Amino acid sequence: MSDEQELGITKSKEYNTGEWYAEVVRKSGLANYGPEGMSGFIVTRPRGYALWEAVQNFLDSEFKQTGVQNAYFPLLIPESYLEREKDIVEGFDPEVAWVTHGGHEELEERLAVRPTSESIIAPYMAQWVRSHRDLPLRVNQWASVIRWEATETKPFFRTKEFLWQEGHTAHETRDDAWDETMTRLSQYQSLYEDALAIPVLRGAKPEHDKFPGADTTTTVEALMPDGKSVQAGTSHYLGTSFAEAFDITYTDEAEDEQPAHTTSWGLSWRSLGALIMTHSDDQGLVLPPTIAPEQVVIVPIWQADTQEKVLDYAEGIADELEDAGVRVELDDRDERNPGFKFNEWELKGVPVRFEIGPNEVDDGVVTVVHRPDGETVELDRENIAEGVQEQFDEVYAKLYAAAEENLESNVREASSRNEILGTIGQHGGYVKAPWCGDESCEEEIKDQIAAEIVMVPLNDEDAEIHDGEDCAVCGEAADETAYFAKSY
Repeated sequence: MSDEQELGITKSKEYNTGEWYAEVVRKSGLANYGPEGMSGFIVTRPRGYALWEAVQNFLDSEFKQTGVQNAYFPLLIPESYLEREKDIVEGFDPEVAWVTHGGHEELEERLAVRPTSESIIAPYMAQWVRSHRDLPLRVNQWASVIRWEATETKPFFRTKEFLWQEGHTAHETRDDAWDETMTRLSQYQSLYEDALAIPVLRGAKPEHDKFPGADTTTTVEALMPDGKSVQAGTSHYLGTSFAEAFDITYTDEAEDEQPAHTTSWGLSWRSLGALIMTHSDDQGLVLPPTIAPEQVVIVPIWQADTQEKVLDYAEGIADELEDAGVRVELDDRDERNPGFKFNEWELKGVPVRFEIGPNEVDDGVVTVVHRPDGETVELDRENIAEGVQEQFDEVYAKLYAAAEENLESNVREASSRNEILGTIGQHGGYVKAPWCGDESCEEEIKDQIAAEIVMVPLNDEDAEIHDGEDCAVCGEAADETAYFAKSY
């Protein structure tokens, strides 16, 4: 197989989405599948990890500006700790991996490989909180978890081990904890809309699908081009249930003991799956300049008699961009022709390409090509660092506009069971329908078409009251709106 064939994407995003996605992940150098016999694990390559680091850097800065401190807790959790919050045990038991031996010795107590960390973090929060003066307490950890998913796995979207962050806070009052929950949800929304160029919807999970033990689970949902929704990040108001289970209490100003109100919130590298799926195309990966490992690739084009002046010109531009903080790659490989380089960097998703030949040198310009659509513009060599920032803004705007159009054109309404089924079956996307709140109505849709309620509007944000309306599924009185969709 030639390099050109190996580099190219052979599957169609529109017609073979799953195979296309896997091919983009592999051929753009983001990840490989794990060892044989370890289905559901991946090896994240440096370019893939660089994307995760960009997500980390964005969120870590946001978190620290709002009083969060990073910590780290053990990977292994004693079974007795896990059992102190019964809803955690029941909610995660099918997915927990257990350690039963240390070397050749059987352990006295099984250790869970963390599926989430409430049950190991909460006991230490209880130690650290004594008085109202210790509140609010905010900690976050960047870590991996293992959930032994039985369902089909997909790199970044659904793997048995995945990278994420999980934050945990304790507060004096419900209002303080709820404000915290909303702050984190807004930061997740900002990550998607301001760094990943993906618009999202905000809402809450229905009662039967909230985090085990939580009072309320809030979510941001992103719509993929194939019409499926991605749970893009969740923020949970836990009420006092975890505080009561793990004795997270404080003495108030009257010296009375009170349970703390706690929150937890997490976002995983599923965000990378959403990024890849949303923007990429049949030529390969497409990345916004905000997080691309290389924002600009410079491809010099020369003949033997022009090589020196073209390379000198290109190197000067590369140095100037690098000094300005631009992530730039000068591809001066002599053994590859320009066409090969164009295809390779398109496959890798670099948002802006500079083409520099003898004509550009003579005219004091640079030919700029936008990755998303191939648009070509010409920039003056003078003040090139300022000019490229405008190109970054234009590329980002194009990516966001396309994703926004996909979202806005794929939120539809339905007032009957058949309308829900028919609309999702034909169009995908989100279907808004009045709902009575009974889980059995969701099950009926799920059994028919594998769609579920991915969110309901938050009570304090764009809540829709259905006075006099009937549930679209069962015909009983409706009290809220449900967003039905197929999901990753």
